[in-house]
Amino acid sequence: MSNDALIDKLVGDLRPVPRPRLGPQFVTLLILAVVELVGFLALGTIRPDLGAALGRAAFWWKMAGLGVLALIGVNVALQSFSPVSMPRKGLRRWGLALTAIVLVGVVIDVAGQGLDGLAARLMWRMGVECLAVMTVLSVPPVIALGYMMRRGAPTDLEASASAVGVAAAAWGAFIFAFHCPSDDPFYIVFWYALGCAAITLVARAILPLTSRW
Repeated sequence: MSNDALIDKLVGDLRPVPRPRLGPQFVTLLILAVVELVGFLALGTIRPDLGAALGRAAFWWKMAGLGVLALIGVNVALQSFSPVSMPRKGLRRWGLALTAIVLVGVVIDVAGQGLDGLAARLMWRMGVECLAVMTVLSVPPVIALGYMMRRGAPTDLEASASAVGVAAAAWGAFIFAFHCPSDDPFYIVFWYALGCAAITLVARAILPLTSRW
């Protein structure tokens, strides 16, 4: 068999991957996020002290921080589905944003509650419940982004899967934050970081196996 014939045989079954359209994908994800948020709140889960929480800096730090992390994470994940992207750079940007948000939380925490009674402030029973609900709320974005990843052409499957994980984790945490009764920065950083790490590890382990590449 000639070289040309061999090459034709090897590439004969290949099909071009459609160029990802970030605009429609982002709109689809935004609609999914709104539907999930409305459905979650329709269950009567909104925190009863929301009016009082609106006057606290820690509440706005929590909501704004999680919202920013979710938006950056989704953007990094969508960009990572392109074969010419470098998702590890995007993940580093997400990490820098996380570091900045945590530092702001530390300032708010020290100015407000200090560092006394850290163990008691973790509220283990409530924290485990928060961790479980955040994980459940992260499942829809993991599925949606995982489907988009499969239809794309990522060249760094592990990094792309990690980007899906951090995006879905921040997404689920943002929705859960409307219910979470705690605005304690130490509590938020500890439990939400655990949730983010767990979801990211699961996504990194599973999603590369579902990719067609």
